[in-house]
Amino acid sequence: MPINISPCANIERAICGGLCHYLSMALPLPKLLKRDDPGATLRADGREPFVVRSEPAGMSNVADATVEPVSMPQRLAVDVRHVSLTFETSDGKVEALSNVSLEIADGEFVSFIGPSGCGKTTMLRVIADLQQPTAGTLLVNGMSAEQARLERRYGYVFQAPALFPWRTIEKNLKLPLEIMGFSDSEQQLRAARYLDLVNLTGFERKFPWQLSGGMQQRVSIARALSFDPALLLMDEPFGALDEIVRDHLNEQLLQLWGKTGKTVLFVTHSIPEAVFLSSKIVVMSPRPGRIIDIIDSNLPRDRTLEIRETPEFLKIAQRVRVGLRAGHSYDE
Repeated sequence: MPINISPCANIERAICGGLCHYLSMALPLPKLLKRDDPGATLRADGREPFVVRSEPAGMSNVADATVEPVSMPQRLAVDVRHVSLTFETSDGKVEALSNVSLEIADGEFVSFIGPSGCGKTTMLRVIADLQQPTAGTLLVNGMSAEQARLERRYGYVFQAPALFPWRTIEKNLKLPLEIMGFSDSEQQLRAARYLDLVNLTGFERKFPWQLSGGMQQRVSIARALSFDPALLLMDEPFGALDEIVRDHLNEQLLQLWGKTGKTVLFVTHSIPEAVFLSSKIVVMSPRPGRIIDIIDSNLPRDRTLEIRETPEFLKIAQRVRVGLRAGHSYDE
């Protein structure tokens, strides 16, 4: 069985502080989980197995055959309840988030959209335990945000690729694997697998400065996925790219989501991008950040860019615009 090993992803500390953010995460690797029971399946969070029996339950009478199966509630990847965050600055207090509540199920693609300074990135950083809320509760994969970070339950892709220019593409991807104690053979296997997943096979020996901005960001995505985390946090990863490259990466990201089944939390300023990518869109207001609307998308999961011209797409986009306008009205 594969091992689910999720990373702490704090590239900013590596860049700003000159320290590798993975060093504090170099904990002993978990023991290999074995399937002693052919009916056993690993839990989604990889913590312990549960057993699913294939034999049918006995029926006491014919009427039992018509009974509808009871649907089990979907497991939450993120559960945010009444979270607020206030910064203390030299000019006084700044309220970044105010009474935010949100549930995100396993496997969803959720985009956060709102004006600059509305708390989108702050919300992502709170989920990643890079900042702590001043009020409210937060669970990530059924545990505290701090525990999820320590157990490497998520990968983080920042606005900039944050690749080390003196390391090749392959070695940039391998860096967290090296520090977390993976064997050389496993590092090589994972590097090849995830570079192939983002269509960069053949660029292993290149340096970041030899790649385009879009290709560098794909390396960053591959690195964040290299531990097979259940949750992928993406802070406006395509914001600095031109529209043509951005459209191409949007299509590739959807394909990646379909192949991996990850839960994705994605920050963006673009309405078309949010609608095209997401199964759920969270519309936020200007500071203090509040949730104005949560929009479930009924667009097919297998989408192409042409869907942006359909009435269904335009209807969702219009609802996002209405929510953004309503958010601004709070301060009028």
